[in-house]
Amino acid sequence: MYRNALIFLVIALVLVFMLPTPGKKEIPAGAEDVCHGPRLTTVQERNAAMEAGYAIHPIYGCIEQQSFDTMEAQRLASEQAQAQRVSAERAQMATAGSGGFAQARHGFTTAIVERDAARLPLPTPPPHLFVRSDYRNPQNTTLTGYMSPDPADGKRHPAIIWLTGGDTNSLDDFWTPGPDSNDQTARAFREAGVIMVFVTLRGGNGHRSQREWFLGEVDDVLAAATQLAQIAYVDPGQIYLGGHSTGGTLALLVAATGRHFKAVFALGPVAGVDSYPREIVPVDFSAYDPMELKLRSPIHWLGDIEQPTYLIEGTTSPSNSADLDQLCKRSRNPDVHCLRVAGADHFSVIRRATKVIAAQIAGSPEALSLDAKDMTP
Repeated sequence: MYRNALIFLVIALVLVFMLPTPGKKEIPAGAEDVCHGPRLTTVQERNAAMEAGYAIHPIYGCIEQQSFDTMEAQRLASEQAQAQRVSAERAQMATAGSGGFAQARHGFTTAIVERDAARLPLPTPPPHLFVRSDYRNPQNTTLTGYMSPDPADGKRHPAIIWLTGGDTNSLDDFWTPGPDSNDQTARAFREAGVIMVFVTLRGGNGHRSQREWFLGEVDDVLAAATQLAQIAYVDPGQIYLGGHSTGGTLALLVAATGRHFKAVFALGPVAGVDSYPREIVPVDFSAYDPMELKLRSPIHWLGDIEQPTYLIEGTTSPSNSADLDQLCKRSRNPDVHCLRVAGADHFSVIRRATKVIAAQIAGSPEALSLDAKDMTP
């Protein structure tokens, strides 16, 4: 009897030593062939593994190697099938005449996403200047927009979506005029009778969606333009896009997706978004797939622009004139026009350029012809 009791005690001790030990991260001795990775020492680790579809070894408390191998094979097969599907769809797009930018964007999933930490509250513009005009983006989420109210004259009017600089995803006070040396409201358009539209983009103003820094935001702008064309007092054949600084860069990327606007005006854009300081674009692109940066940098896609697009910047510091030179040197596209405004800087160029642009849109849009000389002091 005592001999049997001793045998059971030895077996019990062996089992105890085989059980997972809290805090230990090595593969249990003798379990190298059955474990993938160390013991899962917390309930959270086990739950996460099981939710991901892995089986937990009942004795060693690790992810079973066979389970891992099965899941990995399924993942690889799924990725290969997805890659083949995207490749076939891109080939169809090429046959249909889609540009390289649209093809490269198709099926690409970014690893760069961020929640809005600043949570800037939504602005409340005067209702006689702007009314709410929310829109739904391709993620099927509603984003806030504002547009000029109906002039109530029974006419259809030209309209422009204007993308602000700085935090392009969010809106602050976009209606109170600043001095001519730095008036970022672009009020010249509404003063000329052009319908103005300002939109928030994914993740902006504390929205629950995630911002992507010049990638998914392109699709948001296109969705806003689609809705704008359905407004009763807007001429769908006279919809323009413009922006300043980061907004100008985003406008240039949108322009490369196809012919969606009568014309596009990009004031002070950059050639590559990695040139922005971290307080503007807090992303270290060197840590990601190079395609992440390429898809966000206009210099690679100028050849895909299909509507008249004007790149405009002042020549006086501070200025993104070096970026303008890079962009214009690269482009061989007759639809891309480069205007260097003497005597203006990155900020004073806004008022000077928008007054000239607005006057032409309101007066003779079919004969749109911009000259930097008309924007000089």
